[in-house]
Amino acid sequence: MTLKRCVLPFMLLLCHVILAQGNAVVQLKEVIISDTQLHDFSATQSTQKLTDSVIRRNAVSLTSLLQYNTVIYFKENGLGMVSSPSFRGTSASQTAVIWNGININSQLNGQTDFNTLNARDFNSVTVRAGGGSVIYGSSAIGGSVHLDSELEFDNRFTNELRFDYGSFNTVGANYNLKASTEKFSTGVSISRNSSDNDYSYPGWNSKNENGQYHNTSINAAFAYKINDRNLLKLYSYAYDGSRHFSRTLAAPSRSMYDDTNTRNLLEWDGFYNRFTSKVKVAYLEEKYKYFENFENDNYTFGNVKTFIGKYDLTYDVSDKIKLNTIIDYTQNNGEGSDILSKKRDISSGSLLMKHQVTQKIQYELGIRKEITNAYESPLLFSAGTNIALASFYNVKLNASRNFRIPTFNDLYWQGSGNPNLRPESSYQAELGNIFRFNDFTFTLTGYYIKLTDMLRWLPSTGGIWRPENVGKVNNYGLESVISWKKKAGAGQLELTGTYAYTISREDGKGEQLIYVPLHKATASLAYGYKGFSAYYRHLFNGEVFTSSDNAYKLDAFNVSGVGAEYTFKVFLGLSVGTQVNNLWNEEYQNVAVRPMPGRNYNMYLNFKF
Repeated sequence: MTLKRCVLPFMLLLCHVILAQGNAVVQLKEVIISDTQLHDFSATQSTQKLTDSVIRRNAVSLTSLLQYNTVIYFKENGLGMVSSPSFRGTSASQTAVIWNGININSQLNGQTDFNTLNARDFNSVTVRAGGGSVIYGSSAIGGSVHLDSELEFDNRFTNELRFDYGSFNTVGANYNLKASTEKFSTGVSISRNSSDNDYSYPGWNSKNENGQYHNTSINAAFAYKINDRNLLKLYSYAYDGSRHFSRTLAAPSRSMYDDTNTRNLLEWDGFYNRFTSKVKVAYLEEKYKYFENFENDNYTFGNVKTFIGKYDLTYDVSDKIKLNTIIDYTQNNGEGSDILSKKRDISSGSLLMKHQVTQKIQYELGIRKEITNAYESPLLFSAGTNIALASFYNVKLNASRNFRIPTFNDLYWQGSGNPNLRPESSYQAELGNIFRFNDFTFTLTGYYIKLTDMLRWLPSTGGIWRPENVGKVNNYGLESVISWKKKAGAGQLELTGTYAYTISREDGKGEQLIYVPLHKATASLAYGYKGFSAYYRHLFNGEVFTSSDNAYKLDAFNVSGVGAEYTFKVFLGLSVGTQVNNLWNEEYQNVAVRPMPGRNYNMYLNFKF
């Protein structure tokens, strides 16, 4: 058994599906999207689009999907609890989450909790590595995760209904509708998930008490062709969830956290010869309530309402040169029991350029400047090139300056906020190598990030914790991605995976920053034959330090899962599947004193009609 656990994972290391590299972009004439910059101005950076089959065989949370299929490391405070990413050694607030082209990171704490996003609500999930602040603004330092609702005008009407039931009384349901004509297209997803989440701590005489949760989400997209030159689109998303924050090995908990997020985006696209005009208006609201003891009515709260107006104009100078100007205005209105009621206005302008010099050489350029009275914004830039040196080999080079703005908590926390903070700023560069041989793809990317004005909450002379711009951080490392497909008789075999080597240190120090693994790898082996499919997946997470002097650490761990599915020919398909998570019953902690569950199970029915 030990031999299987050690040998099989390393046979599968350094393998992964990579579907959105270089020129492999979706044409707007076939698929209607909102985040066109992702497809038009990402040829000089690494992008990875996760397929529907990969999304289906992962747990519903976005954490599980990305943890097992990308180089992103996640710090998860127990199953279903708060989950924060680390991309290329950066912090959670330095990873941007983009919903249909709109940055949705919290204005309160600057980050997104990936366990509050249901992966099955989105038909397109793409990871873009490296800096992206010129296009997407604050937080896009380590990389960005893009959640899109792609629409097609292809005369269809399909429904999909999935039910899940698993260990710890975990119940999930997802309904997905796609309907379209030559003039109208819509996609709607509704999800409901709940769990008692009362798993036993492997190796400990204790259970995950007070860990129950439930959430409901709706994601809807509509598009209407007014005529051949004008298109109207509406995107809406709503999430309502309640989580009890579970106990640790050291102490019990009675706390509970309720959060509600709504997002609405209205877009009018106009296509006028060489010009493409996009007018976007968005309204976002985030609010939470935190109960120290869920049995009483005392709570703290926070609420931010955001209005966004954006104008996006693209001009095709020729078949080889594209110019894109973006002007936007954002207003944040925040209030809460612990923050001052404040209004923040931000205006920005961006200019992007793409030039296909020859069939083998292209480059991209971009600049961005923000204007606001809340902080002094640096001039941001990006420049990159993609060169096909051979039929099987491409090289990508990209350099950029990116930033992260102070949050409402940083600026306006009562008694502690610091209105004089500067944005975190980074200079970074990366070199990517892409090799393709028939059904085999291998990428190797090296990067370096120099971060200055890092924001930290530190104790002042009076003992009060306050945010300050202190320290510099150097992040550098390698990322490797491989995918391979092979016909095996009447079936198909697919081998995929990732590997990341990450160094993250403060200037002048040799210690690794806390919760940044030196090594992380994922691997997956899948086989499909007619209506049957099966897979094995594996995650290796290297040791992480839990103290700044590296005196304390969490051990490395290996976690595996297997699954199988069979599809019956009933209507458009009835699939029956089962999954075993943590196959080898590994005892491990993702965060100190918060054990993750041992071996657990999930079964599901997926009905298409």
